[in-house]
Amino acid sequence: MNVDIENSWKEQLRTEFEKPYFASLTEFVRKEYTEGPCFPPGQLIFNAFNLCPFHEVKVVIIGQDPYHGPGQAHGLCFSVADGVQYPPSLQNIFKEIEADQGTPIPDTGNLTRWAKQGVLLLNATLTVRAHQAGSHQGKGWEEFTDAAIRALAEQRDHLVFILWGAYAQKKGAFIDRKRHLVLSSAHPSPLSAWHGFFGNHHFTLANDYLQQYGETPIKW
Repeated sequence: MNVDIENSWKEQLRTEFEKPYFASLTEFVRKEYTEGPCFPPGQLIFNAFNLCPFHEVKVVIIGQDPYHGPGQAHGLCFSVADGVQYPPSLQNIFKEIEADQGTPIPDTGNLTRWAKQGVLLLNATLTVRAHQAGSHQGKGWEEFTDAAIRALAEQRDHLVFILWGAYAQKKGAFIDRKRHLVLSSAHPSPLSAWHGFFGNHHFTLANDYLQQYGETPIKW
């Protein structure tokens, strides 16, 4: 696994790359990708970081696991490549944006446009075996992504962290609420969206906060 990651993130996470767990993780991921289909494609594993340099991050959305179906995952949480049918959670995200902001549901589920505006779309686990959800959990990715979130939380000010569902909320529990805006709600999946995700107004709340601190709002 070549660490093809944007330079500002390479600098921030340099010590992680040197730790024993990352060497073990690299070996595991290389073996998995050799033995059978895994997602996202190897060159897109660090796509979230590559599209959103450290000092350009405004908003962090934390996901759990990449999509495990062919052609879906491309390194950004909740996002799918152009031309791919929206997974249910993404469909619900777009419904909430439409209700909250009046923005029509777009014709692509590719969220690269968010990443380029400063939204870090970070899954806790960055790879997965085809058709096996959670298959790369507990191998070291969580420690790596925790370090990325901690670097942002400790070195930047006035960021928005969006935590949907219990998993993301636990992962972001350490973030200083006085220094950053932390928005929590139910997950957008069909199982929980009606229990607090719909109507959370997170997209407007995020933009209001960014504008309060002189940042350009996100075009959701």
